[in-house]
Amino acid sequence: PLASGLPGVVGSSEPMRRVAEDVRRHARTRAPILIQGESGTGKDLVARAIHTLGRPSGPYVPLNVGAIAESLADSELFGHRRGAFTGAIAHRQGAFELAHQGTLFLDEVAELSVGVQVRLLRVVEDGSVRPLGAHTSTLVDVRIVSASWATLAERVDDGRFRGDLYHRLSTVTLRLPPLRERRSDIPALANLLLRRLEPE
Repeated sequence: PLASGLPGVVGSSEPMRRVAEDVRRHARTRAPILIQGESGTGKDLVARAIHTLGRPSGPYVPLNVGAIAESLADSELFGHRRGAFTGAIAHRQGAFELAHQGTLFLDEVAELSVGVQVRLLRVVEDGSVRPLGAHTSTLVDVRIVSASWATLAERVDDGRFRGDLYHRLSTVTLRLPPLRERRSDIPALANLLLRRLEPE
C-alpha cells in the first residue's frame, strides 16, 4: 500500500503516515522544504511526491550537487553563456532555469562548497539567476526541495554550512525514518521489489 496515497512512496506504518501528512500539508505552498534522512530512506521519492502534489504541470529537475565538481557547480546550477570560459561553445541553461515554474531537487546539499553556498543563497533570496558570462539576470519561479543525509544544523554549528542558507532552505523540514523504525513496511517493500524482478 502507498503511504496515505503519497505517490510513489511505499509504506503504511505510522511514521510514514506522518511523513505523508506533512508532505500533503506543505506541497502546495511555495515554502522551501529540506528532507533529512539516512541513505536509502527515500528522500528522492518524497521530493518527487512533493512536486507531483504541488507543481505537477511544471518540470521536475533533480540534481545531485554532492556529485558535481566544484569547478562545474556554477555552470550546473546557474548555466553559462557561450564564451564564458574555455570550452563553453554554446549557451547552456542551468538547473534553476530548467526548473522554471517547477521543482528543483538539490540532493546532498550539505556537500556544497562554501563559495557555491554564497551564490546559491543569493538566488534563493532574490529569485534571479545570472549565468556565467551573462550581463543580466533572469527571474526564475522555482520551488526548492533539498535533501541531506547529514544533519545540516550540525554542519552550521561546525562552520561547514552557512546558517543563513540553512534557514532559507529549511522553512519546512521533513525527517524520514529509517527502515528499522518502520519494520511493518518491509512486507510491502519486499513485494514491490519482487514484482519488479519478476520479468527476470
